[in-house]
Amino acid sequence: MKRTSLLLPDSAQKPAALLFGTLFGFLLQKGGVTRYETIIGQLLLLDFTVLKVMLSAVLTGMLGIQVLLQFNLVTLRPRYGSFGSSVIGGLIFGLGFGLLGYCPGTAAGAAGQGSLDALFGGVGGMLLGTAFYSEIYPRIEASVLRWGSFGDITLPELLRTSRWKVVIAVAALLAAVLSALSLAGL
Repeated sequence: MKRTSLLLPDSAQKPAALLFGTLFGFLLQKGGVTRYETIIGQLLLLDFTVLKVMLSAVLTGMLGIQVLLQFNLVTLRPRYGSFGSSVIGGLIFGLGFGLLGYCPGTAAGAAGQGSLDALFGGVGGMLLGTAFYSEIYPRIEASVLRWGSFGDITLPELLRTSRWKVVIAVAALLAAVLSALSLAGL
């Protein structure tokens, strides 16, 4: 069943994305996760601020998208996936994260607050990486990126259950992890 977005017309989607992206960056900065020290603290398992902010964002986004889907205000368009693309993406992400100490979102937020290492290393690295990937994509699209294909299936489809059951189970798990982190003082 093809559904169209009733929430925003096509002409308003890019400005809305810019607005929400800016708001998300602002919240990342206010949460302290655009600071290099906070990210390194997370990597060293000394400061769990990044994990708590990201789990909160996943929980909020997951519930928000599910509510929008329930009222036919958005269309879910899962992307094709494979183990090959996941491994390559994970290696590139991990290499950049390990070398720079920022992930893409926190690098953009840190660049926005004036951190030159994030601007030149992070944003510059993302632009170079994007250019490199777009160059090699035609050569790896039909081979490496298809290794271990799992298609465009979603978790509820894989488990053959309703979206709400999966959302509630994952939400409960994320809430439990967040609670455990808070109770442990981490």
